[in-house]
Amino acid sequence: MDCCICSPMIAVYRPPRNTICSRCYEGARSMVDFFKDVEIPGGAGDQKATGSEKSIPGSGPGSSSMGMLDVYKKMKDHREKEGQLNERLGFVDGLLGAFREGIHTDILVQGGSGPPIPAHRALLATRSEIFKTVLSSDECKAPADGTISLPELSHEELQCLLEFLYCGTLKPDDKANNHLYSLLIAADKYDIPYLKSFCEVRILRSLGPANALRVLEVSEICSNAKLKEEAMNSVVKHMEDVVLSRAYDAFAVKNAHLCVEITRALLMEMKTKRDDQTFIDSF
Repeated sequence: MDCCICSPMIAVYRPPRNTICSRCYEGARSMVDFFKDVEIPGGAGDQKATGSEKSIPGSGPGSSSMGMLDVYKKMKDHREKEGQLNERLGFVDGLLGAFREGIHTDILVQGGSGPPIPAHRALLATRSEIFKTVLSSDECKAPADGTISLPELSHEELQCLLEFLYCGTLKPDDKANNHLYSLLIAADKYDIPYLKSFCEVRILRSLGPANALRVLEVSEICSNAKLKEEAMNSVVKHMEDVVLSRAYDAFAVKNAHLCVEITRALLMEMKTKRDDQTFIDSF
C-alpha cells in the first residue's frame, strides 16, 4: 500500500489520497489509546482536567475522540515536563554530593563491618519513620554517641542504602544488583516503601531459574506476596533445573516450609496439565 506516512515516495509524486498502511494505523491508535490512559488515570469517573488538557481542544475527559495533532501536543507537553523533571533531579543530586563529601554531617551510621559512614540526621528522619523514631530528641531514644547501628548490613550494602536515601536510585551495575536482596530486607525492616518497590522491580526483571530460590527465600522474609508468587511460578516452570540443583539441597535445609509449598505447587501444576490433556483426549 502507498502509505502517506511511511512511504519513501516523494509527496509531490504520490497520488492525492490519504491512505495509510496497517502498521502506521495501529501505531496511531496505540498512541491515542496510551495518551487517553495518561489523561484519565482514574478512569471515567475522574473528570478533573489538568492545565495541559484544557489547552488541547477535544482532548479533555469529556471528549470521545483525540486526533494525531492532539497526541503530538501531548507528547510535546510531556517532553517539556521531562526536561523540567531532569532539572529538578539534577538539583536534588546536590544532596548526594553533600553525603559523599561529608559536608555538615552530624551522625555516623555503623554497619556490620567496616568503618562508620557519616550522614545527616534530618535526611534519615525524612526517609524512614523508623530512623525518625531512633533519632528522636527524646534522650531515651536518641543514640548517645551520635552513632546508629545497622549490623545486618555490610559496609558496601550500607553505602548503597545511604546513597539511595539521598538520591532515590541505584547505579545500574552488578555491584548494586548484588545487594538488592539485602536492601529489600532493609527496606522492609526500616519502613522505606520506595526502596522496597524499587528493589522489587529490579529483582523481578532479573528473575529466573538461577535465582528463583533466593528470591523465594527473601520474599518470605519480607512477606512480599508479589515476589513470592512470581518466584514460585519460576520454580514450577523450571522445576527440573531448580529442584535437581545443589542449591535446592541447601535451600531445603533452611526452608522446609517453603519446600512443602513448592511440592504442592508442582503437584497442582501436574494435575492441571493432566486434566487439560484428559479434556483434549475426550474429543
